[in-house]
Amino acid sequence: MVRLRFQRYGRHNRPFYRLAALDERTRRDGPVIETLGWYNPLERDAGKQLQLNEERVKYWLSVGAQPSDTVEDILGKRGIGNLKKWDARRTSRREVIDKKRAAAAAGAATEEKKA
Repeated sequence: MVRLRFQRYGRHNRPFYRLAALDERTRRDGPVIETLGWYNPLERDAGKQLQLNEERVKYWLSVGAQPSDTVEDILGKRGIGNLKKWDARRTSRREVIDKKRAAAAAGAATEEKKA
């Protein structure tokens, strides 16, 4: 199966990522089927932060490529892909995170009472 995921480039403390279509068994920085764009998280101008070849991304999604969670979030913000399915998945992830935070807060509160 093909995955759409980021490959990390750039120097220490200066990350730069390329969006690539890779076989899911390939390591993160392994051989690429196709490079689809790049993402520079340190760029202040939002217009220059992300560059995608949207036509090719849509093609890979149409033939069954699965985006990683991070790529899925970025594509969802850009309005690319199956938004209803991704929104449902994001909502369920947020619920799990909220439950974990609530449990951690409750555990911390009981420890404070013991002390």
